Amino acid sequence: MLTLIAAIDRRRAIGYQNELLYWLPNDLKRFKALTTGHTIIMGRRTFESLPKGTLPHRRNIVLSRHQAECPGAEVYPSLEEALRHCNPDEDIYIIGGASVYAQAISLADRLCLTEIDAEAPQADAFFPEIDRTRWHEKSRDVHPADERHPCPYAFVDYYSSSSSSV
Repeated sequence: MLTLIAAIDRRRAIGYQNELLYWLPNDLKRFKALTTGHTIIMGRRTFESLPKGTLPHRRNIVLSRHQAECPGAEVYPSLEEALRHCNPDEDIYIIGGASVYAQAISLADRLCLTEIDAEAPQADAFFPEIDRTRWHEKSRDVHPADERHPCPYAFVDYYSSSSSSV
């Protein structure tokens, strides 16, 4: 199964200057719980934004058109090439950035989004448009703002109408 996982604000913004827009501890816990033990695919800039390099207990794949130094990760020149090196029954998570999401959304079976009920003052990276004729909400878990989370958010899972996983 190919899944896109991201935290997006009301405008689908995901980042600014290669940084996350919001620090939501529960979103980070969910990300870890969903992706641990599976394959994650990301662009080179997303890899470079990780504070400690590769994410542990996951197969890390980085997409780079140039020979990139990504210690601990497999590097492929394209999403198609990376997917060719994955098993058909493997759970694969696309974790960013914007151009990788744009390439993968038409291939994906599922979206695991944290929808943040706010608009970041500055953003330069956005999640692709979600075609509501193709993507159908399967579950929504709403959370209010609290002392650790500056704004309300919801964990929302969408499945593709063309996916057999619905």
